[in-house]
Amino acid sequence: MLLLSSTETTVQITNALEKLIDSGIQLGERLLAAIIIFVVGKFLVNWLNRLFARILEKRKVDASIQSFLKSMVNILLLIMLILAVIGKLGIELTGFAALLASAGVAIGMALSGNLQNFAGGLIILLFRPYKVGDFIEASAGTSGTVKEIQIFHTILITPDNKMVYVPNGSMSSGVITNYSNMDTRRLEWNFGVDYGEDYSRVEKVLRSIIEADKRILAAPAPFIELGELAASSVNIKIRVWVKSSDYWDVFFYMNQTVYATFNKEGINFPFPQLTVHQA
Repeated sequence: MLLLSSTETTVQITNALEKLIDSGIQLGERLLAAIIIFVVGKFLVNWLNRLFARILEKRKVDASIQSFLKSMVNILLLIMLILAVIGKLGIELTGFAALLASAGVAIGMALSGNLQNFAGGLIILLFRPYKVGDFIEASAGTSGTVKEIQIFHTILITPDNKMVYVPNGSMSSGVITNYSNMDTRRLEWNFGVDYGEDYSRVEKVLRSIIEADKRILAAPAPFIELGELAASSVNIKIRVWVKSSDYWDVFFYMNQTVYATFNKEGINFPFPQLTVHQA
């Protein structure tokens, strides 16, 4: 009787070990298959991303829309790859989906900002307040050239070559100043001269400087008027129109040219003065 019990125990242990080994082999096979699926899938995801990018470029889709669509497609492909790996590991997707559904409210509250940014990205692509390549200034005071419009952020490159990620939610709901949208822009200066200078002569010198610069547009006509009789100077206001691409070049060139020409013509620049009368 004892011998029989010992034999039964041995059989039970042997069966348990066989089941454990079989389970380990099956788990190892599933794990190996999941790894293969992940590696091959990651390669396919990268290949599909490149193919999608080439299709967009071939169809000459706007660069702003390209960056948004490529970012969204990449995320969708990665989600599909993760689901495929989870399914191969033997985890029931129905249970996994139920788990996600039960946590959906909490996740939605945690990601409410990102959902707002996603909606903001769609609004930007729909109404197009700016596009890739435009120089803009956001409501937060950040300015730069638009590099990409992703599904959650707009990437700006600042003039000093910093990369700034601005949430699309604030970009779609805030004030955006687009410096590249219009073909022409107005330039304005205030040049001060001493009291006693001949205004007609000063105006003539300034007009000759403007007419010599072919980058300054003839229409609308340049504006030169005596703008203000200030405490220590007579201020002359100048307004001209230029192409947006020439804005800063003309601005700095005009400052340099006026300074050199006034010195050459003997037109004095003012400086603060205080006259004291002693009784």
